[in-house]
Amino acid sequence: MNDIEQIGTVAAFGAVWAVLVVGHTLADHVLGQTDHQAANKAAPTPAEVAAGADPRRGWRACLAHVAQYHLVMAAVLALVRLFIPLPLSPGGTATAFAWSMATHAWLDRRWPVRWLLRHVGSAAFAELRSAGLNGMYLADQALHKGALLVAAILVTRL
Repeated sequence: MNDIEQIGTVAAFGAVWAVLVVGHTLADHVLGQTDHQAANKAAPTPAEVAAGADPRRGWRACLAHVAQYHLVMAAVLALVRLFIPLPLSPGGTATAFAWSMATHAWLDRRWPVRWLLRHVGSAAFAELRSAGLNGMYLADQALHKGALLVAAILVTRL
């Protein structure tokens, strides 16, 4: 790869990363999730499972959110591509979206985020809910953006 190709790849990566983060924010907080989905996507709680609740409850709401979220993401990416000729390969884009769908659904079940925080010594942060801060939410958003970083690499390198 020559210097011009490297610059083009880095520029494409940066542009795709920015588009995915903007799309994520719009999809996760404005257009890609109903109140019902937000309230039920992580159900049931561990206590509810212990009391006999079906551990699969909540998956329908979670997958509906993931589908709606990724429609918004695709629309944002398509809109930007109308004005900026981003070099997106169909295979790289499909792989990136598959990765994003899988990681988003898994993280939005919430227990993986809580498990991670407990195992890296941040159990108290997982329970933080004061002064307008919520540790689980902040960790969730950080992990989603990490997954989108991988998605941006997949889009620009495959």
